[in-house]
Amino acid sequence: MTKTVVDRFCDFVQIDSESGEEAEFISYLQDLFTSELGAKCTLDNYGNLIARVPAKGSSKSEPLLLAAHADTVKPGQGIKPVVDDGIVHSAGDTILGADDKAGIAEILEAVSTATKRPPVEIVITRGEEVGLLGAKSLDISLVSAKMGFVVDGEDAATIVIGGPTHVSLDVEIIGKAAHAGMEPEKGISAIRVAAEAISHMPLGRIDEETTANVGTIHGGMIRNGIPEHATIQAECRSLNDEKAMRQAEKMRQAFEEAAKEAGAQVEISTDLEYRATRTAEDAPVVKLAQEAIRAAGLSPHLEVITGGTDALVLAGRGIHAVVLGYGGTAAHTTQEQITVEAMEASIAVIKQILEKAA
Repeated sequence: MTKTVVDRFCDFVQIDSESGEEAEFISYLQDLFTSELGAKCTLDNYGNLIARVPAKGSSKSEPLLLAAHADTVKPGQGIKPVVDDGIVHSAGDTILGADDKAGIAEILEAVSTATKRPPVEIVITRGEEVGLLGAKSLDISLVSAKMGFVVDGEDAATIVIGGPTHVSLDVEIIGKAAHAGMEPEKGISAIRVAAEAISHMPLGRIDEETTANVGTIHGGMIRNGIPEHATIQAECRSLNDEKAMRQAEKMRQAFEEAAKEAGAQVEISTDLEYRATRTAEDAPVVKLAQEAIRAAGLSPHLEVITGGTDALVLAGRGIHAVVLGYGGTAAHTTQEQITVEAMEASIAVIKQILEKAA
């Protein structure tokens, strides 16, 4: 009996693949794409999957890229999907994993059922949820496509055409240990330095295109000791590259000034995760997506977001890529769900892209 896209999706989410633990699921997809699509599959050195699917009813030689990511966020082990009146959700104690396994199921269904298609390269990345690591490490020499669609947004009618510059800051503050009850004046609290710095830097929504956040603080070992060490993970993003770099500098200065004032030491490592890019609204990849969405009976909507996507990384590596929606809601929560109707809408859009590109 032929499996439906919902059957496929439910199979997918029951294979654990939290970030860093994707190997089993990717191996499963490699076998599936080979048997179902006649794909020639390759794993790059990072473990990303590249599946080359031959053309169908088309003389086009240049391939089209379809991409999604294999990893899910926590809690993503032992997922039990429940299909209830056209809605798929988890049993309640885990995420569902529609982000992004619904995207993979939709790609498989669209490629296999399209009446015609150009050659297709399906790229399934690892580590997307923990810093777009798979896309950054993708062996680009294994990919021939110059135009691509990453199925990892929410709404099937939305095309994400741009994203931010993203800077990560890893901070270590070194103070001086002392007994908190007997001689606190002899110590320098690394936690207090961190708090002072954080209280003096702009955070949250800085403006309509810029955000900043301190995500983690770890420090101290015992209740009655002045903490000598504290580590902080922070970040900032902006659709404007210069604003992002200025914000990162303000955050760095706040840590340095607080440490100097207290007599502590500070070590700061900054990492430019990716730079802001924006695909022109009249670019061929955008026009094709708009035409496909209209042909699927929807009204296309263009969007620029301050979240990171594999498309942002691929665009910076020479592939004109935008993000399409897979149809899920409440991603990264135990309330995550997706409707069968939304999955069908996303499949219709992808099929229209393939048939128009053929």
